Amino acid sequence: MPEPVPAVIVAAGRGVRFGGPVPKPVTTLAGKAVVAMSVEAMAAGGCSHAIVVIPRNGEHHFQPALAASPIPVTLVEGDETRQASVRRGIAAIRDRADLADARVVLVHDAVRPLVPATVVARVIRSIREGAVAVAPAIPVADSIRAEGPDGRLTIVDRDPLRAIQTPQGFDLDVLEASHAYAAEQGIDCTDDLSVCEAAGHQVAIVKGAMTSLKITSATDLDLAHAFLKLRAGIGRHSFRRVLRHRPFAWFVTTEQPAHEVIRSPR
Repeated sequence: MPEPVPAVIVAAGRGVRFGGPVPKPVTTLAGKAVVAMSVEAMAAGGCSHAIVVIPRNGEHHFQPALAASPIPVTLVEGDETRQASVRRGIAAIRDRADLADARVVLVHDAVRPLVPATVVARVIRSIREGAVAVAPAIPVADSIRAEGPDGRLTIVDRDPLRAIQTPQGFDLDVLEASHAYAAEQGIDCTDDLSVCEAAGHQVAIVKGAMTSLKITSATDLDLAHAFLKLRAGIGRHSFRRVLRHRPFAWFVTTEQPAHEVIRSPR
């Protein structure tokens, strides 16, 4: 059996900037839930399992959205912060017997549905070749200025700047230990690459994609639709085909856990 490659897909955010009656990741894009497209992208790039971290009591939104997932899906209720939610995703991987041999893990924002399969595969390959923490990145295209305390603006050289994307890839042992260290030290980071860096690990970047935008507002959906139209002529996910699979291995809730789940403070 090939080595499993699980992906922790973070979908537990409240989506304050997006608004609407349903969680942002289950909003539809071209007739399909955003989170479903993200899972498909991970599968097309080489991931074997998806651990989708969702809001509390949100399974009634996510189970229908992921009913046709091409890879096994585990739903895990998230915590109060992104870091704590990712830790729950890691714990779910550790609790699955079929993922016991996993060495590579990806962490992906559910609201980046258009990441190409080639980028996912590039991240996985980088970890297999020896990196312990890697993320796709693209050059910053806009002119950048920094505002000082006096309100004056100074030009920032954009040439060395990179915008970091997901999925971010990790050695699973390194990511788990780094999150434990950050929790113990009270370190808050904006992404998992920074968590590993805070724990003293060297991080790397690989080439990302302009289409891998993060949907944070309703306007971003319009842009995503435009990207979909552009790639409609060449096929989805760089011609990679994925097989259907039994969609849900099991579902974890804090009220009736299938394995040990640490309750987050209310």
